Amino acid sequence: MKYPQPLQSATLIKRYKRFLADVTLDNGDVMTLHCANTGAMTGCAEPGDTVWYSTSNNPKRKYPCSWELTQTRDGHFIGINTATANTLAAEAIEQGVLDALGGYDRIQREVRYGEENSRIDLLLSGNHNPLCYVEVKSCTLLQQQQGYFPDAVTTRGQKHLRELMQMVDQGHRAVLLFLVQHSGIDSVSPADHIDPAYATLCREAMDKGVEFLAVGTEISPQGITVMGSLPVKPRV
Repeated sequence: MKYPQPLQSATLIKRYKRFLADVTLDNGDVMTLHCANTGAMTGCAEPGDTVWYSTSNNPKRKYPCSWELTQTRDGHFIGINTATANTLAAEAIEQGVLDALGGYDRIQREVRYGEENSRIDLLLSGNHNPLCYVEVKSCTLLQQQQGYFPDAVTTRGQKHLRELMQMVDQGHRAVLLFLVQHSGIDSVSPADHIDPAYATLCREAMDKGVEFLAVGTEISPQGITVMGSLPVKPRV
């Protein structure tokens, strides 16, 4: 995924009201960015970090600039725009980066399914394969050299796991795919210390037959490239 225009850099002052962030430009001016991330963003929004932002030409936008990346003082790049996760996951499948998800010739997005009125991120189909339901989660939390998901308690995430288990019961494939958007993460584990209920449900889903996969990315101000598979550890 290449950015259509070069990203610009600024220094983060603070993120607030979930969707907004104030930054200082190189000339000293202060500007407000839109933040397309509803999560806690732990470790991704430290004051003084470098942020990289895009600019929209849409005249109706109140905040024309969007926060895309964080560059930490440790040198890590983090993709914070969660809207890109599904696009990157589809690229990984189409480009054959994930062998486990090869052999499908059609990808549908945001398809309604399940008993809890959910939408699956990606529905894969092919002539010689069962339907494959893929739920994509953007993983950006790095703590003590380990990647974790989630970074906050997620009842919505628990619902998605229940729906995936139901798809397995119905004879379909079901996959939870961690799309890692942090250059310092090389493995992913459920975050027992943040949401023990979600982590327990992850392991229940694994035992039930839900497949857990992770794919890494290479991140720069020019774009984000999907790389190879990363290990998923049931517990640390």
